[in-house]
Amino acid sequence: MTQYVLRRLLGAIPLVLGIATIIFFLVNLAPGDPTLLLLSPGVTDEVIQQMRENFGLDQPVHIRYVKWIGAMLTGDFGYSFTHSRPVADVLMDFLPNTLILSASALLVAFLFGIVLGTIQAVRQYSAMDSSLSVVLLFFYSMPSFWLALMLILTMSLYARNVWGLPIYFPASGMMSTDYEFLSAGGKLVDRVKHLVLPTLSLALVLMAGIARYMRGSMLEVVRQDFVRTAHAKGLPERTVVFKHALRNALLPIITLVGLYIPFLFSGTVFIETIFAWPGMGRLIVEAIFQRDYPVVMAGAFFFATMVVVANLVADLLYAVVDPRIRYE
Repeated sequence: MTQYVLRRLLGAIPLVLGIATIIFFLVNLAPGDPTLLLLSPGVTDEVIQQMRENFGLDQPVHIRYVKWIGAMLTGDFGYSFTHSRPVADVLMDFLPNTLILSASALLVAFLFGIVLGTIQAVRQYSAMDSSLSVVLLFFYSMPSFWLALMLILTMSLYARNVWGLPIYFPASGMMSTDYEFLSAGGKLVDRVKHLVLPTLSLALVLMAGIARYMRGSMLEVVRQDFVRTAHAKGLPERTVVFKHALRNALLPIITLVGLYIPFLFSGTVFIETIFAWPGMGRLIVEAIFQRDYPVVMAGAFFFATMVVVANLVADLLYAVVDPRIRYE
């Protein structure tokens, strides 16, 4: 196992460097000059040239690439044009918020997706199976940004102003204006309420796909001989399903962890913008409009690295779920 992990880590190094190279040239070869957004109208060409020299934009692109790669390997992602701070410091301000949102969405999606898929497989062709199939297909076909807008309308705007419900959820930000004056418990509740709608916007679409995969995997497992043997021994249905069938049915689902991470991160770009969630996705969108190249490159590089790490974790989880699998 240790040798396998080391081989995968060593193999990931050129992959990550290749991703960094593609990101750098895509961003730096894009049209536009970031210095023009920071200067007032009527400034002289000398001032513009001095600004370009300060940012290192006067150098050839291949020279900038070598310097950027060398600095990145030491943990230096450059200096943000718009924030006037090191990029690493800027990312650390927004990164925890994105990790909280992504982890919450991933947990909700897999937890409920596995449960619903298992229920559908056990109750195959029943009214519950058919109803869940229709509902899940409805969510699966929805773009996450459209679902986010519908959740804002129903669970925030209409629930509070039209239907007068006692429970509604905030539509933007990650804390209320009076957050500092709340008690410790009140602060926790306030954070959770702000997290509900963004999490559901990301999780419902993923959950629908996971449930469909889980249903098919579970139906394949319950037809195997060892499950019939467990039934023949007189074991309770719950024991057969959750102890014998479920663990084997989870193997294909683990693959989805590595596959869904890219969709999750790409979804945060839209969801964080819609809900004004101060995370990495929203930061990258703002940096693109402001042509803040160092922030865009560092943010895209971080997302790409997380995808590589997620695929490695998915491979290692196979051995945890199925002891028959050994990496030599």
